[in-house]
Amino acid sequence: MKQQTYTTYLQKQFDLDGDGALTSFMTRQRGELMLGGRVNLNVLAQQYGAPLEVVYTPQITTQVSRMQAWAAQARANSAYPGRFLYAYATKANFAAEAVETALRAGVHYETSAAADVTIARSLYRQGLLPTDRLICCNGSKEPNYLEAIRGLRLDGCTNVIPVLDDLAELEVLLDTSAPLRFGVRERAAGNRDGRHPGNDRFGLTSAEIDVAAARITKSHHDLVLYHAMVGSQIEDEGHFLATLRESVAGYCRLRRRVPSLRYFNFGGGIPTAGYRLDFAFDYAGFLMRLMHEIKATCAAYDVPPPDLIGEFGRYTVATHSVYLLEVGAVKAGQPDEPDWYLINGSMMVTLPDALLVEGQEFVVFPLTDWDRPVRPVRLAGRRTCDSDDVYPRPDASPLMLPDTGAGLVLAICGVGAYQQMIAGRGGAHHCLSPEPGRVIISELDGRLQTRYVPQQDQASIMELLGYQPQRFSVPLEIERRTPVPVMARRRMAQRPPRLGRASAQLE
Repeated sequence: MKQQTYTTYLQKQFDLDGDGALTSFMTRQRGELMLGGRVNLNVLAQQYGAPLEVVYTPQITTQVSRMQAWAAQARANSAYPGRFLYAYATKANFAAEAVETALRAGVHYETSAAADVTIARSLYRQGLLPTDRLICCNGSKEPNYLEAIRGLRLDGCTNVIPVLDDLAELEVLLDTSAPLRFGVRERAAGNRDGRHPGNDRFGLTSAEIDVAAARITKSHHDLVLYHAMVGSQIEDEGHFLATLRESVAGYCRLRRRVPSLRYFNFGGGIPTAGYRLDFAFDYAGFLMRLMHEIKATCAAYDVPPPDLIGEFGRYTVATHSVYLLEVGAVKAGQPDEPDWYLINGSMMVTLPDALLVEGQEFVVFPLTDWDRPVRPVRLAGRRTCDSDDVYPRPDASPLMLPDTGAGLVLAICGVGAYQQMIAGRGGAHHCLSPEPGRVIISELDGRLQTRYVPQQDQASIMELLGYQPQRFSVPLEIERRTPVPVMARRRMAQRPPRLGRASAQLE
């Protein structure tokens, strides 16, 4: 019987053809992978080698535009009278190119720490964060966070909204001379259903919200926002709506006593397509059902429907970055276990969520050899000596990839959210594994612009750790970028690159 190829595996398992759309952000055209339909990953791997991070910022604009269009459709279908505001949760990716691209796309701003407010203040002063955008300040607030909020308000930013996580924060901020607009975070929403342990430490109880509302009402400040943060990557629409239902009622009860209340922030939870090939979520349908639910609840309490704020972190940035990692060697697995594809890099450094988040998946595509037979494999970091440096985890199903072995280059998707923010950008990483080189692609007047950041060098890493790097002889293969092996280059170069006008800058 003819052995299954990678192409036929995708057709059988996911009903995907070998050409055309693979996900909402990745296509395959004439045998080559295209990020956002415009960036040829095969060409970039050939030009820069692997490991390599490809950052395509126009994908962020696409994500924001899609959600805004779905929200507009939902408002029209539900006749919802309130506005819909898209806020970017910047903790997902603080990189300047990500934040500034999202702001240009029209987002509002959500912070979680003092450093985040410092960035917002700088962008506000430069005019990159427009004065009409809300700045919602979430999270537990240390003294420097509170002072950063106060400083931003005293700079003239009237739309900074400290969202209270503790009553002690209110006591510090009440004496701010300029009037503040406050928000309250509902504690119950954090883990109402028991599925999100850890979230229940955030926010105020119902009794504390009442205290905060009374204190603010008697001051020169206003209470304007009610925040219900549910969780992350929630793909069950019914569960999502059911979890928010009581929070909407909580908003309505507070709104009857506090006429200045006008925003309902339903927080995180909206999923994204970066992690599973069989992903499906009806965004417009979800938003329409949410708006119907809020309208009906508000009518029952006889209060006007609020303006809605959706906070989008993973959804905004997860799919704008891809890692290109190369299989350096193959090692046989134990009896009845898949073989190991040993990656020239570290899975722990590039994909920390694979270790930290239970059941975390990433979409993985090979750049070449889709016509070769598939084999079950697991990926493992070759530059560490750690049993946890593997993907998928031992209790998860293995990946099905071409049997090419050494020289195969893989595109790891969904890495634009949190991965570098957890592993860190710059500095020293596990086993001193250097960060990949980085190609940052932005758009100006319809044309793609490319900037290359070389791979982190070993000498600078050693210097950070207190060594005198000039005393060491650093192996050349560590110092230079790792090229794609000759055979892999030959496979990727079998056809001349087909580049359109927009991607010509990538050569």
